[in-house]
Amino acid sequence: MDFKNKNYWALILGGSSGFGLATAKSLSKAGMNICIAHRDRRGSMDRINKDFDEIRANGVKLEAYNTNALEAAERKTLLDDLSGKMGNGKIRVYLHSIAFGNLKLLAPIIKKDVKTPVQLLAEKAGVSEDIIKKAANELFEAGNDAFINLADPAIYNNDLLTDDEDLSNTIFSMGTSYYTWAKDVFTRKLFAPDARMFGLTSEGNEIAWRGYASVGAAKVAMEALSRSMASEFGPYGIRSNIIQAGVTDTPALRHIPGNLHISANARLRNPLGRLTVPEDVGNVIRLLATDEAGWINGTIIRVDGGEHIAG
Repeated sequence: MDFKNKNYWALILGGSSGFGLATAKSLSKAGMNICIAHRDRRGSMDRINKDFDEIRANGVKLEAYNTNALEAAERKTLLDDLSGKMGNGKIRVYLHSIAFGNLKLLAPIIKKDVKTPVQLLAEKAGVSEDIIKKAANELFEAGNDAFINLADPAIYNNDLLTDDEDLSNTIFSMGTSYYTWAKDVFTRKLFAPDARMFGLTSEGNEIAWRGYASVGAAKVAMEALSRSMASEFGPYGIRSNIIQAGVTDTPALRHIPGNLHISANARLRNPLGRLTVPEDVGNVIRLLATDEAGWINGTIIRVDGGEHIAG
C-alpha cells in the first residue's frame, strides 16, 4: 500500500516517540515524506537520530525540528522553513501527538479505615502481613496482573492539587492546539486537496482516572473541536478524525500516577489479551490516509483491540 503521490507530506507534532514516531515510520514505509516537531533533551538524541535514520532509509524526505510546538513564534518558524523545503509538496496527513500536561489530583484522597485484602488474607492464613505484601508486590511488578488487588495501591500526591493554570495549559497543549496548528497550515494553503487530520484521545475521556482530570478535559475539548473542524474544513476536502487508542506503554503513560494498575486492568479485560502498541495506531492512521478511507470524517475511531467494549 504505497502513496503514488511522492509530494505528500505528513506533519507530526510529537513524533520522536510513541504514537507519533510509529505513525512516521508507518507512513514513510508507504512513501510519504515526514516532518516531525519534537521537544527532546540533547541526551536523548542518539536514540532519536537512529529512529530518524530508519525513516530516511525508506527513501523519503524527513525534516525534524527540535522545538517547542506550543509557542506561536516557533510554530511560525517551523512552517516558514517547511513550506520552502516542501516545494510543490502538500501536507496529506497532520497528526497532533503532543503529550504535555498536568497530572495532579482535584482533591486529596481519603484513606478508608478498613482492612485491606492483604490484611484479611494474612489473618486468614495466619502469616505475617509483610510476607504477603512483599510477595504480592513482587509478583505484580513482574507482570502478574491478577495480583492487582493485592499489590500496594498507586501513590498520589495529596498536597499538589490542580489549579486554573494547570487546567488551561493542559487543555491548550493537549487539546485546543490541535486546531491552532491546523488553522496555520490551512491559511498558508499547505494542506493537500484531500488532507487528513488526526488527534489522539483515550478512555480517560469518559472514565475518571485519578490525576487525569486536566488531560481528560483536554481530550474532550479536542474531540469537540474535531467535530467542528470536520464540518467546517470539510468543504475544502480536509477531514478530521480522532483516534482513541487503548492503554499503551508510552513515555506519556509512564508519567500517569498508577500507570502499572491502569496497564494491568487493561490487559485483564482486553479480549486480545495485551496492551495496545504504538504500531497499532500508526498502521491505522496509514490506512485512514488512503484514498479508500476518504469518506471517514468527524468521528472517533477506537484502536484498542476491544478494550473499551470489554467493560
